[in-house]
Amino acid sequence: MAAGSEATTPVILAAGAGGEEGEHVKPFTPEKAKEIIMSLQQPAIFCNMVFDWPARHWNAKYLSEVLHGKRIRFRMGMKSMSTGMTIVPQFETTCSYVEATLEEFLTWNCDQSSISGPFRDYDHSKFWAYADYKYFVSLFEDKTDIFQDVKWSDFGFPGRNGQESTLWIGSLGAHTPCHLDSYGCNLVFQVQGRKRWHLFPPEDTPFLYPTRIPYEESSVFSKINVVNPDLKRFPQFQKAQRHMVTLSPGQVLFVPRHWWHYVESIDPVTVSINSWIELEEDHLARVEEAITRMLVCALKTAENPQNTRAWLNPTEVEETSHAVNCCYLNAAVSAFFDRCRTSKVVEIQAPRTDGECMKKEELNVYSHMEVGQTGSQNLTTGTGKPEAASPFGPDLVPVAQRSEEPPSERGGIFGSDGKDFVDKDGEHFGKLHCAKRQQIMNSEKAIKEQIASNATTAPSQTFISTDDLLDCLVNPQVTRIVAQLLIQGRSL
Repeated sequence: MAAGSEATTPVILAAGAGGEEGEHVKPFTPEKAKEIIMSLQQPAIFCNMVFDWPARHWNAKYLSEVLHGKRIRFRMGMKSMSTGMTIVPQFETTCSYVEATLEEFLTWNCDQSSISGPFRDYDHSKFWAYADYKYFVSLFEDKTDIFQDVKWSDFGFPGRNGQESTLWIGSLGAHTPCHLDSYGCNLVFQVQGRKRWHLFPPEDTPFLYPTRIPYEESSVFSKINVVNPDLKRFPQFQKAQRHMVTLSPGQVLFVPRHWWHYVESIDPVTVSINSWIELEEDHLARVEEAITRMLVCALKTAENPQNTRAWLNPTEVEETSHAVNCCYLNAAVSAFFDRCRTSKVVEIQAPRTDGECMKKEELNVYSHMEVGQTGSQNLTTGTGKPEAASPFGPDLVPVAQRSEEPPSERGGIFGSDGKDFVDKDGEHFGKLHCAKRQQIMNSEKAIKEQIASNATTAPSQTFISTDDLLDCLVNPQVTRIVAQLLIQGRSL
């Protein structure tokens, strides 16, 4: 079914965007909020959970005063890349970078005709600016008391605050290319302005044409510009299940593990705060990432030792030598086994060539490795018994599939009416989840179809680049199998 061609869904209610004044009781206790987060398999919006957070007032003007004089790195991109005028994703390796203060950013963002300073070479009508991935511990290194303004403890994570968070400040059109995060799940608190999120479930990975170029540890990118997809080159994307929501100030978005997402700022200034929540599956994911890092760095540095900028994301600043990567891999495997020794473990599933899974009964490794992907969507009470009632309502709204035609058929994403597509009664929620076995079969079928379509669309291609090879070698499904084989071999 084509991405974005599902049944019509109602718009999200503005319960979390305003209306919190005078509210004294939060809709979920910390325990209940954590239970929801650990059980949900679909993105959802938490409303009325942060009305008492001091960080609610962290607009860009306030932050410019707190960070007065501090220079921040802004990523500069073309607005034309955000409006469906190109079919090529705007990866971070193709962007320019500017060191500037928030005061200078706000002055430039007012669209003054004669601007001086760091932004002088960037016409505001043509460029956007994004201060993304700004870790609190680096940004507020001499103002650590401000960490307490963010209270993730309200979502069931005691002691978690700004110290484990990152800040994102952008102008209209600023966006992050479509990608999935290898580790954890994600909580995103929208402070100022609105952001539109395009999300795709993990089982759609073959339809998103994953790539590790540009390389960034823990980020798997899509080759597709999801706001204006090239369906001739990437025909399988038509089968992707696009979910969309516009996140407004005061709302918190929950993004489950391995959900793909493309995020764009749709207001003149946006401010967001997020925190990635660690999961048990991350121990295996770190082994997979170490394998990926070693393969990518080995092939790409051998290809062109003097030009890492062409393939290495600017955010990736760690040493990429083979010796360092070997240490990284060994440390990841050791940490995996250390965790196994302290876990209640039973088995690991070993891959078979016929697509079946063979249980390794004698191997005491991670019976719960797939928790978060295959776990029940039923929530439980404190007694461990399933609840009959749905958790959804005015304060917890699932993000549902989009009901409109693909962006390429309507002149770009900014031609939309700005509505948020969600299912307030939660009926759509259960329809996305089939048995794990069926997901595997669907993924294998999709890979075969993708290979067949590639063969028919490019019959004359004779040159195989390292990028082509890497797309196969470090495909997330391949690295999962390699990680399992590596761990089994070390445990025998």
